[in-house]
Amino acid sequence: MTDVELPSVTDEEVALATERVRRMRAEIAKVVIGQADEVEQVLLAFLAAGHVLIEGVPGLGKTLLVLALSRTFGGKFARVQFTPDLMPSDVTGHVVFDGATSAFRLRRGPAFTNLLLADEINRASAKTQSALLEVMQEGQITIEGEPNRLDPPFMTLATQNPIEQEGTYPLPEAQLDRFLLKMVVGYPTLEEETRVVELVTSGRVGDQLDVSRVEQVSTVAEVLELQRIVAKLTVRERVREYAVRVARETRTWRGVAMGAGPRGAIALVRVARSKALLEGRSFVTPDDIKAVATPVLRHRLTLAPELELEGISTDQVLKAVLQKVEAPRE
Repeated sequence: MTDVELPSVTDEEVALATERVRRMRAEIAKVVIGQADEVEQVLLAFLAAGHVLIEGVPGLGKTLLVLALSRTFGGKFARVQFTPDLMPSDVTGHVVFDGATSAFRLRRGPAFTNLLLADEINRASAKTQSALLEVMQEGQITIEGEPNRLDPPFMTLATQNPIEQEGTYPLPEAQLDRFLLKMVVGYPTLEEETRVVELVTSGRVGDQLDVSRVEQVSTVAEVLELQRIVAKLTVRERVREYAVRVARETRTWRGVAMGAGPRGAIALVRVARSKALLEGRSFVTPDDIKAVATPVLRHRLTLAPELELEGISTDQVLKAVLQKVEAPRE
């Protein structure tokens, strides 16, 4: 393989794409106060055509963020509240008999959308959680043996409460690995929370989500073009190798029971491309890999019990890994 790959997109295409993403980000910021890192991470995954796992306590604006994103490009939005009694067909849909026509017809579930918010996914059974596996990986839903392709773009944003809360169930590793990155949403600052309270209580009845101020600045076709441009951005061989070395280092790190697999290195490159576009570049740098490594890899590591007893988190492990693995010099 050659050391340097020639860019397959022009600087003008990159500049126009970067400006379009920045407009989308600005529209989301009209209703999502603060959370700049969280907004960026959702956009990174969206541009890379991946899925996001969002962890945080209820009431931190996760639904608002997803709804605002859908409005920026006129996409379809659906929300499913996961509960212990939720059935897989409640997510994917099912076939029903139509007495008027004496024929079976497909009743599509909420998964037939562009942005699917799977709220509190870790409150549902493993059987229902697994219903999302085919949807997330293949972009299709099989009902009664018949595959049904989803209209792109499709993105699952699944929220989960911290595992230590009552009534939650850990996601299986196979499903965790399907998420391109994992976000951890914390509480807002004093200034941000004051601003949120001001917006919600200023002349409004109740506390309903208000995204009316978010304007559509793109289209579905333009979003698909953005994803195609991101996939074409240049990744030099030494930068790609750096991503692989970071993922491999997690497998032999002390106290890590299971490190990131090959899908982790692939995800690093995919999200780093999105990061490069946000920065207005047609090529990926080692700093892009570093910038996205924690959200991309934190859910792919399983710590040994002794490390957890020491109070060490996966984020701390990844920070140490990035310090050890030498980045290539440009």
